[in-house]
Amino acid sequence: MPSKIADCPRLNQPNNTYDSKMSNDANAVWNECLIFIKDNIQPQAFKTWFEPIKPVKLTENALSIQVPSKFFYEWLEEHYVKLLKAALTKQLGEQAKLIYIIKMENTYGNKEPFTEKIPSANRSSAMMPQEVDAPIKSKNPELKNPFIIPGIRNVKIESQLNPNYSFENFLEGDANRLARSAGLAVSNKPGGTSFNPLLVFGGVGLGKTHLAHAIGIEIKDKYPDKIVLYISAEKFTQQYIDSVKKNTRTDFIHFYQQIDVLIIDDVQFLSGKSGTQDVFFHIFNHLHQNGKQVILTSDKAPVDMQDIEQRLLSRFKWGLSAELQSPDYETRVSILKNKLYKDGVEMEEEIIEYVAKHIKSNIRELEGAIISLIAQSSFNKREITLDLAQQVVEKFVKNTKREVSIDYIQKVVSDYFEMDVHTLQSKTRKRHIVQARQLAMFFAKKYTKASLASIGSQIGKRDHATVLHACKTVDNLAETDKQFKKYIEDLSKKLS
Repeated sequence: MPSKIADCPRLNQPNNTYDSKMSNDANAVWNECLIFIKDNIQPQAFKTWFEPIKPVKLTENALSIQVPSKFFYEWLEEHYVKLLKAALTKQLGEQAKLIYIIKMENTYGNKEPFTEKIPSANRSSAMMPQEVDAPIKSKNPELKNPFIIPGIRNVKIESQLNPNYSFENFLEGDANRLARSAGLAVSNKPGGTSFNPLLVFGGVGLGKTHLAHAIGIEIKDKYPDKIVLYISAEKFTQQYIDSVKKNTRTDFIHFYQQIDVLIIDDVQFLSGKSGTQDVFFHIFNHLHQNGKQVILTSDKAPVDMQDIEQRLLSRFKWGLSAELQSPDYETRVSILKNKLYKDGVEMEEEIIEYVAKHIKSNIRELEGAIISLIAQSSFNKREITLDLAQQVVEKFVKNTKREVSIDYIQKVVSDYFEMDVHTLQSKTRKRHIVQARQLAMFFAKKYTKASLASIGSQIGKRDHATVLHACKTVDNLAETDKQFKKYIEDLSKKLS
């Protein structure tokens, strides 16, 4: 189809008339495009993504439009490029081109606004941006900081880090050595290692939040000028929702794009929240492409996360995923001794060893038990003895709704089927042993936060695919085999 404006006699007109004519033509073409676009998308999407666009000029078959930000451009290219192409082709023919002019705003510390040429995200399309116009200065160059009370003029970004969660207090053991070492490497060279992003995952109370803070604290000590920010995924989500309500979404995005080291705790909280995932995806891309460091924590490995978009999961896997497991006996003893030393409390070795031996699930419970023991001794003016420790630990374990351990599940299942744990973990393919092993894997997935790989490793050194197969087998047998269904019911009662 030939261009509708190809024969417009513009070149012989005075410049101001020529510019005015281009602007009028651009408005006319863009208004026709909007009519087509409005008929093909939801009203809210139209209001959000197309009403803010301003037509600038029309040169033969190339329409120039001004968009509010780079993020805005990326969103259009990713979600609406086909619709834009169809609308523009309808008006200007098959050779139609779309040129984006990005409104660049002043940001913290920038004395002058800047421009950049944005490559097209769809190079097979005829709609390729080809130029950059002069920037348009923002009326309000100061971006809004979600952590600052409205009305208070302050651009300082507090890191939100807890100084008590340092590497000094994060004792190394076999269960955390990989994650701790990776954290130190990131601290020495944020954004400059292959551990970007660094995803630390593991069950409740194993030190994910502590390690995330420790990395942030270490970076701030070594690189005081870097902007480090710790935030929970829940708070990040709430900030995003507020920004949508207040129509400050662009400010929200720009704020996070200026962070040098972004630490997001409990990233699994983003599950099912498509809008928040979408905005985080673009923030993540911006930070990663600009050599900034991203640190994430989760209670699950990426492979086990539900309702997280694949494009996000793929980016989580770009760097290193390091698991924190339950601490072994030696590490538990070291943790207790370190805690007692810092609190200035002396305790006999056999009491420390008793507590470490009987509380295995996580560090939070371990420290909670020792605090309870000290409190009982202080309030009741009793000496800390092994007998008192036994009483406190017994009550603490009984009254604490604790996460069932994989070791405990294996013991319960083995006792139920009258076999020892070694037999359950063995390589034998005898049907009743295989079923017992599959049930142990099934309940480990149900009652613990451990990853499939961790479950398989602890139940006979199997891989995560074996655990996944076991869980599917148990689900199928529960529907078709009455006896097997009874096994599940009996074991559920014992484990709940």
